[in-house]
Amino acid sequence: MQAFTIHTGLVAPMDRENVDTDAIIPKQFLKSIQRSGFGPNLFDEWRYLDKGEPGQDPSSRKPNPDFVLNQARYKGASVLIARRNFGCGSSREHAPWALDQYGFRAVIAPSYADIFFNNCFKNGLLPIVLPEEQVARLFDEVAAFPGYSLTVDLPRQVVVKPDGSEWPFDVQPFRKYCLVNGFDDIGLTLRHADKIRAFEAERLARMPWLAHRSL
Repeated sequence: MQAFTIHTGLVAPMDRENVDTDAIIPKQFLKSIQRSGFGPNLFDEWRYLDKGEPGQDPSSRKPNPDFVLNQARYKGASVLIARRNFGCGSSREHAPWALDQYGFRAVIAPSYADIFFNNCFKNGLLPIVLPEEQVARLFDEVAAFPGYSLTVDLPRQVVVKPDGSEWPFDVQPFRKYCLVNGFDDIGLTLRHADKIRAFEAERLARMPWLAHRSL
């Protein structure tokens, strides 16, 4: 998992409440058995005028010119701001995969659905909770100033605005530790690889029959 320390990026606004995971990555794309390639289908039903299917060439699609991510001023955005209850709906882990694979490193919103919120941390995407009035101010400033960027400083737990002002945010210490070090659940386990190998060697020395497999 990619580590997250300090990130500066262009901000894109998703000015909708209750954006559910089926909107983030529609159900037909869950058929894939791979864990990659979901970025082109992020917000697929809003982003394109035609219906998308897994494996379809994005260049053959009809983009919706009114959708925010298709507007030139937000090309390359890596910080998403959203309204309350972002990521509601089903528990699909594909939603943070799609956001991450599109290029977003952080999401800022007043609130999130619990499962989506937890899945973000497990996949290297930082979901930041800020008060609703601060998020509303960000929407206003993003609309007023093309090229609006924010710096997210996870070690100091602050969002730094273009004028240098800082807004603090909370994050659980263990989640922060995992993100800063790039540890997903597998990475956390592999920290103890030497102990695991030693345990397995000792166990097989005591019970060698465990190494044999029946045909």
